[in-house]
Amino acid sequence: MRITERRDTSLAIARAAGDLALDYFRKQDSLRIDRKGHQDYVSQADRQVELLVRRKLADAFPDDAIVGEEHAPTPGSSGFSWVIDPIDGTANFISGIPAWVVVIAGVADGQTQVGVIHDPCHGETWVAQRGGGATLNGAPLQLSAGRGLKDGTVGIGYSNRVGYDGVLRLMQAIFDEGGIFLRNATGALSLAYVASGRLLGYSEEHMNAWDCLAGQLIVAEAGGRVEVQDADSMIADGGRVIVGLPGVFDDLLRISERAFGG
Repeated sequence: MRITERRDTSLAIARAAGDLALDYFRKQDSLRIDRKGHQDYVSQADRQVELLVRRKLADAFPDDAIVGEEHAPTPGSSGFSWVIDPIDGTANFISGIPAWVVVIAGVADGQTQVGVIHDPCHGETWVAQRGGGATLNGAPLQLSAGRGLKDGTVGIGYSNRVGYDGVLRLMQAIFDEGGIFLRNATGALSLAYVASGRLLGYSEEHMNAWDCLAGQLIVAEAGGRVEVQDADSMIADGGRVIVGLPGVFDDLLRISERAFGG
């Protein structure tokens, strides 16, 4: 099946998943929540939304592999893999904060081919296809090169899979460069905001593939710059993620490498 058809189908699935997630979000009092680790939660909504996405992907593309955050991987034979986060920003979700998204990425040949980030609370959907550009609610995205670190806000993230020393050094470095930072507890949404020019860039020492692959593609296709990784390696192990507007990326990469010890 052509990539365009996969893109359109995954977009429709993300919207259906968003509808289900939003229904759970509006029923906070009855939501079942478990703790996976320090500041790491999973809710009934995460599990059920992922099952919905998996079912719809399997129906549409029965030979494709599926990798998700909350359930075991499903093997495939087509060479195409779907990487999904049913709700990125669960800590926000369970606290009633409307900053969370549904994320779907499609991967083949070590590269992300399709990316969808859907924000049901605000009715915003970012979509990208490799070589086909990026859009927000259907409108093309094109980032300009005229801004530097002093001209806005940088998104940062923190993972409990690494120590906190790196992110503390990064925060100090951003201040030293004359910038400011934001952590909104959803890396995927932050990446989408970079693609929209709302954030200057985003840096996190370690992200899982389901949180970042779609957003990295969307940023790149919008004209931003992305630290390139092999998508299959990211699926297996996760890794560092740094993206930025054209005039920001080099400086953000420099201070991030110093902060993280890279």
